[in-house]
Amino acid sequence: MTILFQYMLRELAKVFGMCLSGLMTVYLVVDFFEKIRRFIRYDVELVTLAEYFVLRMPAIFFQIAPLAMLMATLLTIGVFSRNREITAMRSCGISLTRIAAPFFLFSAAVAGVLFLFSAVIIPYATAQADYVKTARIEKKPSGPAVKTDRSWIQIGDRTLMNFDMVEPDGSTLHGVSLYQLGEDFRLLRVTEAKGAHYTAQGWVLLDGTHRKLLPGGLVQVEAFEHAPIPLSQTPEDFSTWLSTETEEMTLADLRTYTNRLRKDGYNVSRFLTDYHGRIAFPFVSLIMVMVGMALSLRQSGVRGRGMAMGIGLALAIGFFYWAAHSVAIALGHSGKLAPVIAGWLANILFFSFGSALFLQIRH
Repeated sequence: MTILFQYMLRELAKVFGMCLSGLMTVYLVVDFFEKIRRFIRYDVELVTLAEYFVLRMPAIFFQIAPLAMLMATLLTIGVFSRNREITAMRSCGISLTRIAAPFFLFSAAVAGVLFLFSAVIIPYATAQADYVKTARIEKKPSGPAVKTDRSWIQIGDRTLMNFDMVEPDGSTLHGVSLYQLGEDFRLLRVTEAKGAHYTAQGWVLLDGTHRKLLPGGLVQVEAFEHAPIPLSQTPEDFSTWLSTETEEMTLADLRTYTNRLRKDGYNVSRFLTDYHGRIAFPFVSLIMVMVGMALSLRQSGVRGRGMAMGIGLALAIGFFYWAAHSVAIALGHSGKLAPVIAGWLANILFFSFGSALFLQIRH
């Protein structure tokens, strides 16, 4: 590793650290004042609030690190250009590839960290943050326990319910089973239904069977088309839980869960889209470096940009990327796009854009 390479890498790391710190501070301040008005009425302790926001930080880092990478690239190249360092490098015969190498190496390291966060760290931190928010701040009963097999809910004192999946609007559950326990926690009754639907009168089980376990090992079976269920949760509750369901699964768990649902005959477009989207997003850091360098060096190859222009340009590009990514994910959830295309579409578009600009730079 040459002295020049180390110098450029060190300068980029310093600017990236400042950009990341600034963006995270702004994000946390806005998030804090947005939520504090709602949390303050629960008389929550400051330690609990601090724990909640600390647990939120991995997800915030994951969202803003590519933007910080783009901003750092624009600002670092801008400083080098303003100090005539890019001109000096090119005059000494240093190729654009060597100039870009520290940036791509650093962004590859950031992408690796983001992938680790996406695969393991964020699901754990998100689940813990949701528990702190629901159980310790808002003092509400926790929602379904979403695992790789099924989702569980406690109904009353001695009845457990699980289900395979929930529709996006939260009004329909699929693959529902209820287990009623006695005072000695002995299984008394099992109810299985194809699904449960929310009506004006409450939740209703559809097309199922009641199995009552009698003394002596006998089982009394009764089929039904409709049966009420004393479930206190509303469709909004299930819809909210569904929106964070995949965020609280590791990538391995999400893949296992998706495979099981597919084998059971359910539509898994939503889960596959989230799976591919979480794999694709860390690579945005590499793409943003390409776009940032191309925008900083295009035309003359030595043109610098002011700090305000660099920050504004980074925010604009970040906005357009998030808009494209969000639209693609929404189309994937609805089945309009294949999940793998929906997850990678924004990356493909911005990689094409960055490549086209990068090739226009005077080498």
